Amino acid sequence: MNQKTFHLTSLGCAKNSVDSDSMAQLLERDGYQAVGAPQKASILIVNTCGFIGPAREESYSVLRALAEAKRPDQLLIAAGCLTQRYGAEVAHQVPVDGILGTRRWMDIVEVVRRLRKSPHPSTGSGIRPEPLYHLPKTPTIGTDENGALRASIAGASAYLKIADGCRRPCAFCAIPLIKGTTVSRPLEKILVEARCLRDLGIRELVLIAQDTTDYGHDLGIQDGLAILLEQMTVTIPDIDWIRIMYSFPGYVTDRLIDVMASHPQVLPYLDIPLQHAAPATLTRMRRPANIDWVHTTIAKMRSTLPKLAIRTTFIVGYPGETDEEFQTLLDFVEEMRFDRVGAFQFSFESGTASEALGDPVPAAVKEARYQRLMELQQSISLQINHSYVGQRLDVLIEGQNKGIAIGRSYRDAPEIDGLVLVEGKAEIGSIIPVKITGALAYDLTGIPAK
Repeated sequence: MNQKTFHLTSLGCAKNSVDSDSMAQLLERDGYQAVGAPQKASILIVNTCGFIGPAREESYSVLRALAEAKRPDQLLIAAGCLTQRYGAEVAHQVPVDGILGTRRWMDIVEVVRRLRKSPHPSTGSGIRPEPLYHLPKTPTIGTDENGALRASIAGASAYLKIADGCRRPCAFCAIPLIKGTTVSRPLEKILVEARCLRDLGIRELVLIAQDTTDYGHDLGIQDGLAILLEQMTVTIPDIDWIRIMYSFPGYVTDRLIDVMASHPQVLPYLDIPLQHAAPATLTRMRRPANIDWVHTTIAKMRSTLPKLAIRTTFIVGYPGETDEEFQTLLDFVEEMRFDRVGAFQFSFESGTASEALGDPVPAAVKEARYQRLMELQQSISLQINHSYVGQRLDVLIEGQNKGIAIGRSYRDAPEIDGLVLVEGKAEIGSIIPVKITGALAYDLTGIPAK
């Protein structure tokens, strides 16, 4: 077997995908070749997710499957969020050779070299050898990125990471425990990478961070996201779409709204996870509880950006959530009429500020509330989608299947939102005008516009 081959499995969110692709770049620069089949690789890497319980279980499942099929001449490395927080537990649960945390993803080549020098083969004694731990006590994500492009490319779209870590105090979230506080990347470096992605033919740039609206705070830059966008539109005027993900309530400023309104490249799309609508629940969550701000800011944005599409996320079954508080959430969703809504059932996370609250809401109640919320939003989404019938939307084509072109409009972020199904063939990677002819709960159908 070629000893300079690797197979990398990336789990979790797009932010993890960027780290995975960055690790792959560093390995390839060191002479390794990526292979699609695990059995053909000498190095197996799983970039794990450890955000909530179901994500951790998926990570363990993938690791176990690879460990069971692994040959003695292969090395298995567990990397990412799960190992950063639970490295010893991962090693106890799965016979891995190496443990690499998310804060030092850029050390992947060093970890592989150390394993090559001192391999950890299975012993015949039945005693599991100790894996190589690479979990330095660094307080934040490392900034020595070794020249890796901090992007993940999928077709004509690319996620570009502008910051990592988080300084928000949300009681339910383990991200600050995993990643540390916010570390913004230098503006000049981001612009260089944006130009690189433009030169690679990218049509859509998706800006991501744990909180994009916090960009620049640690660098002493006020309104950093707006400033970054202003400079980006000058630097890469020929990238068609720039999309903002993961904004934080209370930090969508007037300047950011004005930048979105005055630069057509910056899509009228905002992902702003609100998490709940009942002030008492939000207070227990340690989230912004000023619902008046939400109403005022969204009204201002919708007035300034008439085509604005808003995506948000809610948690149901948070400790102490009463029937009345849940009804407040339903009433809020009915009133605000968001284009897209994602929902999660509360996942108990030890070590977070919410640990003291326990997990008192029964699973059956969580499930019932989740279903009610999503059924309500499905009806709202269908009504909003119907309003687009007869209109024309530009669509980024991403695939083709049985005479149907598949793509997304500005209203649809990659992987998490809806699709536009277009009759006939269209070039993958092109942006074409489409006349919308039909609406489903989450998707639209159409024909090429003349």
